[in-house]
Amino acid sequence: MDFRLEVVVLPVSDVDRSLAFYTEQVGFTLDIDYRPSADFRVVQLTPPGSACSIQLVAAPPGRHPDPDRSIYLVVVDIDLARAELLDRGVDVGDIRHKAAGNQWRGGWEPAVDPERRDYASFLDFTDPDGNRWVLQERGFPGD
Repeated sequence: MDFRLEVVVLPVSDVDRSLAFYTEQVGFTLDIDYRPSADFRVVQLTPPGSACSIQLVAAPPGRHPDPDRSIYLVVVDIDLARAELLDRGVDVGDIRHKAAGNQWRGGWEPAVDPERRDYASFLDFTDPDGNRWVLQERGFPGD
């Protein structure tokens, strides 16, 4: 039996503001914005090339994002992904890579991993509600 992750529910304070951020700035595709009544709305978006989507839901008042929770996106070229997000106006962090060594112990060094190893280079951004996204490079085209 395959268990495929299809949707991650993302609580936000303002669905319309988040919808604009994810479509206009991050570049996600709007799959559905269904509102049959004032009390019910489903907004689903999918990152480019992803089989998994997100659904934006209105967070209860006073709910804040969990600072220890991150959602990961995998990209084949982290430099190009960062440049695209910056061009779209997303406040993106600097690229970092796992500190050198045969066994990673949690340390970081600035810039892209010099060997472009899979799962070694990262960057972060947050949405307007502080939900944290991590981009991770895998399958660099030069490999």
